[in-house]
Amino acid sequence: MCHGVIHRLLPGATIIDTTHAVEPYNVLQAAVILADATPYLPIGVHVAIVDPGVGTDRRAVAIACENENVYVGPDNGVLMLAANRDIVVSAFELPVPKEAGLGPTFAGRDVFAPVAARLATGVPPRRLGRSLEASTLAKLSVPVPTAEAGGLRVVVLSSDSFGTLQLGCTRNELLAIGTSERVQVSTAHGQGAATIARTFADVGCGELLVYEDSFQHLAVAVREGSAAALLGASAGDIVSLDPL
Repeated sequence: MCHGVIHRLLPGATIIDTTHAVEPYNVLQAAVILADATPYLPIGVHVAIVDPGVGTDRRAVAIACENENVYVGPDNGVLMLAANRDIVVSAFELPVPKEAGLGPTFAGRDVFAPVAARLATGVPPRRLGRSLEASTLAKLSVPVPTAEAGGLRVVVLSSDSFGTLQLGCTRNELLAIGTSERVQVSTAHGQGAATIARTFADVGCGELLVYEDSFQHLAVAVREGSAAALLGASAGDIVSLDPL
């Protein structure tokens, strides 16, 4: 429906769907996906709506950046990993319309889509809302990996449809603990020995691997299988990586 609103206000608009597969209520996963994706997208208006606080007093915002990207969405941190990378220039609180027929739980349709359409026509963000101090925008607490007992403890950022677990660390952070070519991967619900690999074909079918994904995050996968199922893990869980 948001697409329809944009096309009604801006016929012929080009709309790129990055994903509709964010886990329900997972603001951090959405923020990571947005920050990973936008360097590969055209400069323009980027809308992210993972909004557990919809209908409350959380603010609706538009954030203008140095590279001319504009981010539109709820002020719950979902925009800030991407916006801070692009260097925030200004921020604006968007008014929430009170007209009859508009739903308090459908901000995507009633607030963010109309704003995105107007911004895409060239209307400057300052015309659409009142100025905010960028320092007041909500930020996420992004878990950092910790070294413990010779290994690394990291959070799962997301699990995709293949059951691959994207981790909140980099390959360099793993190598810094002095690991060799294999690690023990453990969660609260499962474990297995994994090869530190470059790609899936480096291991046999059904085998566990740890590799650097296309966005430079470390990830855990099973070739032609599911690491999420094998390890009983999902977004927010802690994974231990211990050298073998």
